[in-house]
Amino acid sequence: MKAIVQERFGPPEILRVADIDVPEIGADDVLIRVQAAALNPYDWHMLRGDPRVARLLGVGLTKPKDRLVGVDGAGRVEAVGANVTALRPGDEVLGFCQGAFAEYARAKADKIVPKPSRLTFEQAAAIPMAALTALQGLVDVAEVRAGQQVLINGAAGGIGTYAVQIAVALGAEVTGVCSTRNVELVRSVGADHVVDYTTDDFTDGSSHYDVILDNVGNRPLARVRKALTPTGTLVVNGGGSPGRVVGAVGSMAKAAIVDRFVHHRIRLLSAKANQQDLLTLTGLVEDGKLTPVLDQTYAFADVAAALRHVESGHARGKVILAIA
Repeated sequence: MKAIVQERFGPPEILRVADIDVPEIGADDVLIRVQAAALNPYDWHMLRGDPRVARLLGVGLTKPKDRLVGVDGAGRVEAVGANVTALRPGDEVLGFCQGAFAEYARAKADKIVPKPSRLTFEQAAAIPMAALTALQGLVDVAEVRAGQQVLINGAAGGIGTYAVQIAVALGAEVTGVCSTRNVELVRSVGADHVVDYTTDDFTDGSSHYDVILDNVGNRPLARVRKALTPTGTLVVNGGGSPGRVVGAVGSMAKAAIVDRFVHHRIRLLSAKANQQDLLTLTGLVEDGKLTPVLDQTYAFADVAAALRHVESGHARGKVILAIA
């Protein structure tokens, strides 16, 4: 089969298309014939081994431990392991795959779910990591309730477009922060208010929010806290750029320390893949409360250009790689 492989750490151009064996599956696994895959900031972090401190946490010290790339995929079940009873060959699914940038990918059966019929494979592939991160950040970490004031910084990105819709579905009054060119997009996914960061500063203290989900990390922590209500919650998710030694790890560590000394709740977001949350998300899709926002779809061989676009930080919604 054809797959995108990474032999060393570096820029997107080091990726290449290779012919490799179809993955073997275990008793609890599923083999998926991938139709589409989504790109995430996670992918370029893993590609570059960035931040470098992350290499000490199992990514690989001098070269990546796993040469296959990609985690979000959608496609059709090709084969199932001996212990898998809920899925069968031919089922259309989405979820977390090992090496999703390939014609076939292995996945744990408890990390994939049926694809909603109303979604294309491209839309379905856009869901797993970004939507699950938004869901866990708002529900599990921030515990958003109906009637609360919620601000999403980075509202036009992959996580942000989902976060706006999920917060609306939870009954919150939602403010999205984005650039001028994305104001209408953020309104279109349900934001009650939009702050254009090129002309206004949400941290100026003029408005206060019960919950802030910060996907960007482009404002000092002390400034962001000024935009919280006295007992508000800040969920820290993101920040950092290519080529950093510590990157967002440093700012997140600082946030964890500050949390011990202030009355605000400052929480770090570390999403974990699980089937129940994926089912919650596909349920929201079926109910018409959640719709993936797609930026561009790239051809399989154009994976470097696709990653460059994600790495720029200016993608609107999700960037997709067409596999089939």
